[in-house]
Amino acid sequence: MSALTIDYETIFRNAPVGMCVSQHRVIHACNDALATMFGYRAEELVGQSLSVLYPSFDEFERTGARIVPIMSAKGRYSDERIMKRANQDLFWCHVSGRSLIHDDPHAAGIWTFEDLSAKRPVTAQLTPREREIAALLVEGKTSKLIARQVGLSPRTVEMHRAKLMRKFSAATSSELVHRLVGVAG
Repeated sequence: MSALTIDYETIFRNAPVGMCVSQHRVIHACNDALATMFGYRAEELVGQSLSVLYPSFDEFERTGARIVPIMSAKGRYSDERIMKRANQDLFWCHVSGRSLIHDDPHAAGIWTFEDLSAKRPVTAQLTPREREIAALLVEGKTSKLIARQVGLSPRTVEMHRAKLMRKFSAATSSELVHRLVGVAG
């Protein structure tokens, strides 16, 4: 039996999950799984801001600001959020990342992306702020914690939660979360 020699670039390119290496929130390298998931060719994404993967530039900015204190403390970050494909379709995505430079989280990082659309379809038209609040509700965060994290008052977060409940025809917060994650309520 001969030894199989595979270099790290081959492993990266063929990984079964979307992956990219970023420098200052610009895609430095990405694999084919990431490009396919978002509807691009890998060479189209290299050199692009990660903002092309977000539903709006505002969401890109807010997410970047939100992850800095977490990555500075832990060196890694993970969440589920709504992202945007090249054809403008929105989809739920699990995103995990690790900073390669501890005291400057956006300087360099490695990120993985998992498409959750088969389990969790985007079923309602949501505003950027509602998408942000929905992602944090799915993480199990309270209105008070969400308010602190995104810089809103708890009352404003409650107003967004109420709008989400109407859009998803949910009678309770628990039912809303179940609908957001694609489980029949």
